[in-house]
Amino acid sequence: MTTGPDASPASPAALGPVAAEVQQRYARFGREEAPGRSAVYEEWANGVATDASTAHLLARIPATRRQPPLVFAISRLLGAPLAGYREWAAWVGRNIDAVVAESARRGLQTNEPLRCAALLPALSTVTGPLALLEVGASAGLCLYPDRFSYRYRGDRTVSLDPSGGPSSVTLECELRGEPALRLPDVVWRAGIDVDPLDPRDEDDRRFLTTLAWPGEEGRAERIEAALDIAAADPPRIVRGDASDPAVLHALAAEAPAGATLVVTTPGVLPHIPRAGRERLLAALADLGGVWISIDPPGLHRAWDPPVDPATWGGFVLGRDARPLAAVDPLGGFVEWRAG
Repeated sequence: MTTGPDASPASPAALGPVAAEVQQRYARFGREEAPGRSAVYEEWANGVATDASTAHLLARIPATRRQPPLVFAISRLLGAPLAGYREWAAWVGRNIDAVVAESARRGLQTNEPLRCAALLPALSTVTGPLALLEVGASAGLCLYPDRFSYRYRGDRTVSLDPSGGPSSVTLECELRGEPALRLPDVVWRAGIDVDPLDPRDEDDRRFLTTLAWPGEEGRAERIEAALDIAAADPPRIVRGDASDPAVLHALAAEAPAGATLVVTTPGVLPHIPRAGRERLLAALADLGGVWISIDPPGLHRAWDPPVDPATWGGFVLGRDARPLAAVDPLGGFVEWRAG
């Protein structure tokens, strides 16, 4: 998925307050997001939070492109050492022009195939052949829920494989509750993204695998294997803004007759500005078919019945704005709550 549009780098006069914002942003990341996921990123973020000189350098990156995981991935993509903060900061100081340029042209695209393990319980509620359309598709890795193997553990054990045998991508997920689970029959797959990536392009592949955080065991390898599946049978990905109803309706019109149109928005809505998000929600309501989403519980008020963000315990897996399950936003667990 790709976040907002490019912006011009900050002027020198603005670097003071912007650098302070950078330090606050990285301190929050180091305190709330990195712990337990990546010790390296936690150290780097906490370093920036207390290092005014590096914060001033990062303030040159457009605001919509200076998210810590994006900047850290860009630096690694360009050759930064996977080392302690001082060594990383020294590398940034020597290579800041390249970091600014590459960050300005890239967006944070979390194309995590494990999300299909969270989507599958909702997809299993839809009968018949599916025409699958993803908003914020990136390289389209979440458009292949029928090509992956699944291993659910927890309240019960469920193993699912494609009809041809076990997949090169096996998705492991903690399961709580008793949803029906089956592989969908996908007969058409397509997506929309403001900056789509090509699973056959080596630069795009390197970028997506580098977005996996150091310490997330097996994630880069899972993305690489999913990219191979997508490259062998590339989906149709349209470059465009899905919050424009005309873009969404035009692609949906290509879905084959006789298949149920299923539009998925797995984690993309928080990255769309509010006005565009509201346009998209209205367009989805008008489109017909089925809408399956993974969203933060407090992001919008479309849930029916409403959910309490304070007690929900995860993101919301929904079908047509009806909450079905609490899920990990990247697919690590599903807690089924429908009924």
